[in-house]
Amino acid sequence: MDRLTNTVRPYAWGSTTAIAHLVGAEPTGEPQAEMWMGAHPGAPSGTGRGPLNEVIDADPERELGAAAVARFGPRLPFLLKLLAAGAPLSLQVHPDLRQAQEGYAAEERAGVPIDAPHRNYKDANHKPELICALTEFDGLCGFRTPEDAARLLEGLGVDSLKPYADLLRAHPEEAALREVLTAVLGADPAEMAHTVTEATAAAQRLGGDYAPYAGIAHHYPGDPGVIAAMLLNFVRLQPGEALFLGAGVPHAYLDGLGVEIMANSDNVLRCGLTPKHVDVPELLRIVRFEATDPGVLRPEASPDGEEVYDTPIDEFRLSRFVLPASSGRHDLTAPTPQILLCTAGTVRAGELELTPGQSAFVPAGEKAEVSGTGTIFRATVVA
Repeated sequence: MDRLTNTVRPYAWGSTTAIAHLVGAEPTGEPQAEMWMGAHPGAPSGTGRGPLNEVIDADPERELGAAAVARFGPRLPFLLKLLAAGAPLSLQVHPDLRQAQEGYAAEERAGVPIDAPHRNYKDANHKPELICALTEFDGLCGFRTPEDAARLLEGLGVDSLKPYADLLRAHPEEAALREVLTAVLGADPAEMAHTVTEATAAAQRLGGDYAPYAGIAHHYPGDPGVIAAMLLNFVRLQPGEALFLGAGVPHAYLDGLGVEIMANSDNVLRCGLTPKHVDVPELLRIVRFEATDPGVLRPEASPDGEEVYDTPIDEFRLSRFVLPASSGRHDLTAPTPQILLCTAGTVRAGELELTPGQSAFVPAGEKAEVSGTGTIFRATVVA
């Protein structure tokens, strides 16, 4: 079992306090957005044996187990993060596996550099993800029904939004959502900026259901993504609740601290709320234009105390143990690779003592017992 040293990403949207408070450190005043735990080559975790990606590369079957290698290849198929949003992330969507493979191959054939700002596909993998709230956590997830979205837009009383509301009511669901998102993202920038300014003022005045969009607009004034965001469901997670985000589902995280796990990919198509590249035609090809219930997940408890967040993805499996002082030892030994992350209290994992924000990598088949008083998240795969 290896204690991990992890990189904190200082993205501009990151909270300046959340991760520092969790780990018991003084805030630096700089944003701390994500702490990465895993073997992603962009920021692999460190171990006493070297960077985790190099440790795995040296002997994949020993570290990952034969079944995981046979199913997912000789690499850790998930990336675990602490995510701390102090401002809204970009409104985005992820491709499914076939779309990612086709998009990556097309950009490779076209000779688009992998680090080009306009490149859409950094790899050939899909990026389903799960976010589990550690604090109250706000986000946007999936489309509202066209009727709900039309009512929300009309309630602002902004004349230039009326055509969008009319479109939402004039067509069947898929066509209505597609036409309106296309119109919003394709609108004249100056006219849209004026619309967003008027909508922001109205949202600030009305509050209530409009308050989240006033907050988004504060960070992204004039951005068409503010209007696009109103087409989506607003969700507020309580600690311990989670959201699963599959392919084609538009979403954005707005505020809060959580544990995030995803397939090991960096493929993102953006809709707005970002200065980065927005490829509207490719985005519209990937988005699933259907109204969805966000589907807030609560963990399912098993007799041994493990609480599992059930998802339809095999590249990752996330669970947690909330350990009271009298819980004794829990055997987590498994034939698959694991990362253990402490988020509260003090937990002993094998010979390692983990406090909030500390983590460990457990190679496949390695004996892993946990005890103590606190909360530990367990990330592994289904193989």
